Amino acid sequence: MSVLGYLQSRASSAVLSSTENSSIATSIDTLKSRLDGYFTRDHDALSTHFKFGSSTRGTILPRADDMHSDIDYMIVFEKGGYTPQTYLDRLRTFVEKRYSSSEIYQDSPTIVLELNHIKFDLVPALYQYGTTYKIPSGTASWRDTNPNDFNSTLESANKNNSYLIKPTVRLAKIWSAANGYVFDSYLFEKWIANQSYFFCANQKDYLFAVFDKLTANETTQWRNDKIIRAKQIVANVRDYERREMPASAEAEVKKLIPAN
Repeated sequence: MSVLGYLQSRASSAVLSSTENSSIATSIDTLKSRLDGYFTRDHDALSTHFKFGSSTRGTILPRADDMHSDIDYMIVFEKGGYTPQTYLDRLRTFVEKRYSSSEIYQDSPTIVLELNHIKFDLVPALYQYGTTYKIPSGTASWRDTNPNDFNSTLESANKNNSYLIKPTVRLAKIWSAANGYVFDSYLFEKWIANQSYFFCANQKDYLFAVFDKLTANETTQWRNDKIIRAKQIVANVRDYERREMPASAEAEVKKLIPAN
């Protein structure tokens, strides 16, 4: 198989299977029902709750590719006036009562609910205006966010680049996860979507352009080491291809994007 063929196949495999999608859909339906049944009192009723993040953009990775893959779920409380920790405590009490056999912990600013097949990051929020909400910035203060504002940006970038941005994001996230999470997933997606890809014609071109554009100027040395190694692998692949050594090129690119 060529490097291009391998990357195309790997990008296609890095999507949730129908079984995974079905299990997640069932879990979300159950979560919705339990939330609506639990938060019914005046002081802690909910105004809405919904999924956001990579699972709504088509860039979430299967757990086989990212053991920390999760579903971001925003839970908007009707009544404000309290610190984020107050709402985090309410969510923790809810999951402890309704999911007593599951792993539950706070990973500020979220409550994490780990099920067998997926992890939920439950984010407490307060409605602001339009599509803007307040979410925790630590445990004592709030910050504004538009939870799905990046979706349209990614869709446009994907459409304008022959629908190769989303698969490029998935491949790049596989690399990041396989190397100890070099970058924050959301920020990495945004950075990739905002780059220019002149003269890129296929999946290999797009992915290699991402690594060409990365700069080893992170604050931690181990991250810089991972970036430098990735750039060297790309250079090696190109060299093998110039020398018409396809088997060596494919073996090398698998050091960058491991097989599943």
